[in-house]
Amino acid sequence: MENKTPAIEIEKLGKVYTRGKEEVTAIQEISLKIPEGKFVSIVGPSGCGKSTFLHIVGGFIPKSSGKVRIRGKEVDKPGPDRGMMFQESALFPWKNVFDNVAWGLEIQGMEKSKRDEIVEHYLKLVNLWDFRKNLPSELSGGMKQRISLARVLAFNPDVLLMDEPFGALDAQTREKMQVELQRIWQESNKSVMFVTHDIDEAVFLSDIVVVFSGRPAVVKEIIEIDFQRPRTLDVHKTQEFMDIRNHIWDLLHQEQGTSDEEGM
Repeated sequence: MENKTPAIEIEKLGKVYTRGKEEVTAIQEISLKIPEGKFVSIVGPSGCGKSTFLHIVGGFIPKSSGKVRIRGKEVDKPGPDRGMMFQESALFPWKNVFDNVAWGLEIQGMEKSKRDEIVEHYLKLVNLWDFRKNLPSELSGGMKQRISLARVLAFNPDVLLMDEPFGALDAQTREKMQVELQRIWQESNKSVMFVTHDIDEAVFLSDIVVVFSGRPAVVKEIIEIDFQRPRTLDVHKTQEFMDIRNHIWDLLHQEQGTSDEEGM
């Protein structure tokens, strides 16, 4: 693995905002190497810069210093090698499920027969093929997020960037979606970078959990998670899970009061 190009490589990444005459450092010299096919979660105190970091990796926010590479190619703008998924599903309410997933492929000019084949594949992958003719308003929050995931995967990006995708869901639906995401991720073989406030979610889903400090964010600790896959929700009951969860909680608790309000 050491000789292979990482899926994501971050080198001394920094971000400084200007507020009037004041400069605010959000991220300070973060360096990470994410191997191909790994599921990596980013956790940290509210306002520490997790979402800013993810949006820089996505190419949506310019960095102040350092480098971001996806499979060795430097990132300076959004690109098809990165699929981005947000907390809100952002589906077109007037389009049915099938057409929502097909939309991006259509604007790329892909021929209909190939487009239809891809959409069918990913709607079956997220277990929503039977709902392909439904409108978003007829679906639950969890189903809408699965549609959003299918739409992103349909582009076949090299890496999947997820910013609190289950944050708006109730606790029970959120747990179900974590199990579903694990299955979909394993079947799609994507490299994933996942931002969450939920420690249990990070430990359950991840191969690696990266803990950020309070602002300015630096990497406080990198924790490898080696529970056997596929994981069931019963893993939450194990002592090993609780030990890791409590360790991350302690790391974050040490950072309380070091961050400003969320938004960077």
